[in-house]
Amino acid sequence: MKIGLVQMPIIRDKEENLKTAVEGIRKAAEQGAEIVALPEMFVSPFIIEYFPDFAEEKGGHIYQTLANAAKENGVTVVGGSMPERLGDKLYNSSFVFNPEGEEIANHHKVHLYDVDIEGGPVMRESDGFGFGNKVTTFEVNGHKFGLVICFDVRYPELFRILALKGVEAVFVPAAFNTVTGALHWELLFRMRAVDNQYFTIGIAPSYDPTHDYVAYGHSIVSSPWGKVLLDAGTEPCVSVIDLDLSEVAKIREQLPLLKLRRPAVYAAEMENL
Repeated sequence: MKIGLVQMPIIRDKEENLKTAVEGIRKAAEQGAEIVALPEMFVSPFIIEYFPDFAEEKGGHIYQTLANAAKENGVTVVGGSMPERLGDKLYNSSFVFNPEGEEIANHHKVHLYDVDIEGGPVMRESDGFGFGNKVTTFEVNGHKFGLVICFDVRYPELFRILALKGVEAVFVPAAFNTVTGALHWELLFRMRAVDNQYFTIGIAPSYDPTHDYVAYGHSIVSSPWGKVLLDAGTEPCVSVIDLDLSEVAKIREQLPLLKLRRPAVYAAEMENL
């Protein structure tokens, strides 16, 4: 299955960001992509103060633009993430649309980015967003995929649940910064892929040192063996990669990690924590 990754600059103009995203979807579709994915917060700078002004309700302009782009290009669109207004709260939300432009999944970021990194950013994403509370999967052409957002990738339990649900690849719209990105980005995607024996797909904004929050870039695809199949570098680009999803079943047969669990032992140990 061909997967498109749109690594794009994100500026302070929502409409320009939307135009860039739609153009990226079109370019990926022209290269044969069946699923096209966008970065985290592709419509808004990753700054808490901006989120309320850029937020929209489900079904709004951003939502409809992505739905239309999916339908017009005949692809499934993993809509990165956007600030979604839901009642009196905002959520860091991702919507997935099928080639008919219909929503087939949505994910609220479960683990919010509350950090104080020496030499790096200080941020409390929970000051602006509510926490998600569900595991998200969707299907395309008989294949099952998982969806998480950025900081979720640091929590192995979530990725193991996705493995046990039978997913073959996990999409991770993300916006790692240059401090944690340089140290952990590739490492995390390879670890999650090896631990769970599926493909991991990270979609990032492009690098721009003039921004207040500087994204690392390097959109990535790791194989179930932990091999980096794609590193998009730092510049804006549209990358399309053909994944052999049958590799997941082959590797799980050769190295049956998921079959060799000892749940009774783990359950007993958990009781003692």
